[in-house]
Amino acid sequence: MKDKTIDYVLRATWQAVARMYNEEAAKFDGTMATGFALLSIDKEGGTPSTTLGPKMGMEATSLTRTLKSMEEKGLIFRKPNPNDGRGVLIYLTEFGKEKRELSKTTVLKFNEAVKNNVSAEKLQNFMEVSEIINELIQEKKIFNHTSASELA
Repeated sequence: MKDKTIDYVLRATWQAVARMYNEEAAKFDGTMATGFALLSIDKEGGTPSTTLGPKMGMEATSLTRTLKSMEEKGLIFRKPNPNDGRGVLIYLTEFGKEKRELSKTTVLKFNEAVKNNVSAEKLQNFMEVSEIINELIQEKKIFNHTSASELA
Protein backbone atom coordinates (compact mmCIF):
# COMPACT_ATOMS: atom_id res chain seq x y z
CA MET A 1 0.00 0.00 0.00
CA LYS A 2 1.70 3.17 -1.22
CA ASP A 3 -0.34 5.84 0.59
CA LYS A 4 -1.25 4.28 3.93
CA THR A 5 -4.43 5.51 5.56
CA ILE A 6 -4.37 6.83 9.11
CA ASP A 7 -6.50 3.94 10.37
CA TYR A 8 -4.18 1.42 8.67
CA VAL A 9 -1.13 2.88 10.44
CA LEU A 10 -2.96 2.95 13.80
CA ARG A 11 -4.20 -0.63 13.42
CA ALA A 12 -0.87 -2.03 12.21
CA THR A 13 1.03 -0.23 14.97
CA TRP A 14 -1.37 -1.37 17.68
CA GLN A 15 -1.20 -4.96 16.42
CA ALA A 16 2.60 -4.83 16.55
CA VAL A 17 2.52 -3.41 20.09
CA ALA A 18 -0.02 -6.03 21.21
CA ARG A 19 2.06 -8.83 19.66
CA MET A 20 5.21 -7.48 21.38
CA TYR A 21 3.47 -7.32 24.78
CA ASN A 22 1.95 -10.79 24.36
CA GLU A 23 5.34 -12.26 23.44
CA GLU A 24 6.90 -10.66 26.52
CA ALA A 25 4.00 -11.68 28.78
CA ALA A 26 4.18 -15.28 27.52
CA LYS A 27 7.67 -15.54 29.01
CA PHE A 28 5.99 -15.12 32.41
CA ASP A 29 2.91 -17.26 31.67
CA GLY A 30 0.74 -14.20 31.05
CA THR A 31 -0.98 -12.18 28.37
CA MET A 32 -1.18 -8.51 27.52
CA ALA A 33 -4.80 -8.48 28.78
CA THR A 34 -3.69 -9.89 32.13
CA GLY A 35 -0.92 -7.32 32.44
CA PHE A 36 -3.28 -4.49 31.56
CA ALA A 37 -5.83 -5.76 34.10
CA LEU A 38 -3.14 -5.94 36.79
CA LEU A 39 -2.26 -2.30 36.09
CA SER A 40 -5.93 -1.26 36.09
CA ILE A 41 -6.76 -2.75 39.51
CA ASP A 42 -6.12 -0.47 42.48
CA LYS A 43 -3.35 -2.31 44.31
CA GLU A 44 -4.60 -1.37 47.79
CA GLY A 45 -8.31 -0.57 47.66
CA GLY A 46 -9.45 -2.99 44.98
CA THR A 47 -11.54 -2.03 41.97
CA PRO A 48 -15.23 -2.62 41.19
CA SER A 49 -15.48 -5.20 38.43
CA THR A 50 -17.97 -2.98 36.59
CA THR A 51 -15.40 -0.20 36.14
CA LEU A 52 -12.63 -2.47 34.83
CA GLY A 53 -14.16 -3.11 31.40
CA PRO A 54 -14.60 0.56 30.45
CA LYS A 55 -11.21 1.44 31.99
CA MET A 56 -9.52 -1.20 29.85
CA GLY A 57 -11.69 -0.78 26.75
CA MET A 58 -12.62 -4.44 27.00
CA GLU A 59 -15.93 -6.17 26.32
CA ALA A 60 -17.63 -7.85 29.29
CA THR A 61 -17.19 -11.40 27.97
CA SER A 62 -13.46 -10.92 27.36
CA LEU A 63 -13.04 -9.30 30.77
CA THR A 64 -14.90 -12.17 32.45
CA ARG A 65 -12.55 -14.70 30.80
CA THR A 66 -9.48 -12.67 31.75
CA LEU A 67 -10.58 -12.29 35.39
CA LYS A 68 -11.44 -15.99 35.64
CA SER A 69 -7.98 -16.91 34.35
CA MET A 70 -6.35 -14.43 36.74
CA GLU A 71 -8.27 -15.87 39.67
CA GLU A 72 -7.24 -19.41 38.70
CA LYS A 73 -3.59 -18.31 38.59
CA GLY A 74 -3.85 -16.74 42.04
CA LEU A 75 -3.39 -13.15 40.85
CA ILE A 76 -6.70 -11.77 42.12
CA PHE A 77 -9.56 -12.49 44.49
CA ARG A 78 -13.09 -11.14 44.65
CA LYS A 79 -15.07 -9.71 47.56
CA PRO A 80 -18.62 -8.37 47.70
CA ASN A 81 -18.71 -4.59 47.33
CA PRO A 82 -19.83 -3.17 50.71
CA ASN A 83 -21.26 -0.10 48.92
CA ASP A 84 -23.21 -2.08 46.32
CA GLY A 85 -24.79 -5.39 47.31
CA ARG A 86 -24.89 -6.54 43.69
CA GLY A 87 -21.29 -5.60 42.90
CA VAL A 88 -17.93 -7.23 43.39
CA LEU A 89 -14.55 -5.69 44.16
CA ILE A 90 -11.44 -7.18 42.56
CA TYR A 91 -8.29 -7.24 44.69
CA LEU A 92 -4.73 -8.23 43.86
CA THR A 93 -3.14 -11.06 45.81
CA GLU A 94 0.49 -10.69 46.90
CA PHE A 95 1.42 -12.70 43.80
CA GLY A 96 -0.76 -10.38 41.72
CA LYS A 97 1.05 -7.35 43.17
CA GLU A 98 4.40 -8.91 42.18
CA LYS A 99 3.16 -9.53 38.63
CA ARG A 100 1.72 -5.99 38.56
CA GLU A 101 5.21 -4.59 39.21
CA LEU A 102 6.57 -6.76 36.39
CA SER A 103 3.83 -5.40 34.06
CA LYS A 104 4.61 -1.85 35.14
CA THR A 105 8.32 -2.34 34.45
CA THR A 106 7.51 -3.75 31.00
CA VAL A 107 5.30 -0.77 30.07
CA LEU A 108 7.89 1.71 31.36
CA LYS A 109 10.62 -0.06 29.35
CA PHE A 110 8.50 0.30 26.18
CA ASN A 111 7.86 3.98 26.92
CA GLU A 112 11.54 4.62 27.58
CA ALA A 113 12.57 2.91 24.33
CA VAL A 114 10.14 5.08 22.35
CA LYS A 115 11.27 8.25 24.16
CA ASN A 116 14.90 7.41 23.41
CA ASN A 117 14.15 7.06 19.70
CA VAL A 118 11.56 9.80 19.08
CA SER A 119 12.09 13.49 19.74
CA ALA A 120 10.02 15.12 22.47
CA GLU A 121 8.39 17.33 19.84
CA LYS A 122 7.35 14.38 17.66
CA LEU A 123 6.05 12.50 20.69
CA GLN A 124 4.02 15.55 21.76
CA ASN A 125 2.60 15.80 18.23
CA PHE A 126 1.68 12.10 18.32
CA MET A 127 -0.10 12.57 21.65
CA GLU A 128 -1.99 15.61 20.35
CA VAL A 129 -3.08 13.86 17.15
CA SER A 130 -4.19 10.80 19.14
CA GLU A 131 -6.21 13.03 21.45
CA ILE A 132 -7.89 14.76 18.49
CA ILE A 133 -8.77 11.40 16.90
CA ASN A 134 -10.29 10.22 20.19
CA GLU A 135 -12.30 13.43 20.54
CA LEU A 136 -13.60 13.17 16.96
CA ILE A 137 -14.74 9.63 17.65
CA GLN A 138 -16.27 10.36 21.08
CA GLU A 139 -18.11 13.40 19.78
CA LYS A 140 -19.32 11.37 16.77
CA LYS A 141 -17.88 13.93 14.36
CA ILE A 142 -16.79 11.31 11.81
CA PHE A 143 -19.78 9.03 11.30
CA ASN A 144 -22.86 10.86 12.46
CA HIS A 145 -25.23 9.79 9.68
CA THR A 146 -28.78 9.09 10.74
CA SER A 147 -29.77 7.00 7.72
CA ALA A 148 -28.27 4.96 4.90
CA SER A 149 -29.81 7.32 2.34
CA GLU A 150 -27.55 10.13 3.59
CA LEU A 151 -24.51 8.09 2.62
CA ALA A 152 -25.58 7.93 -1.04
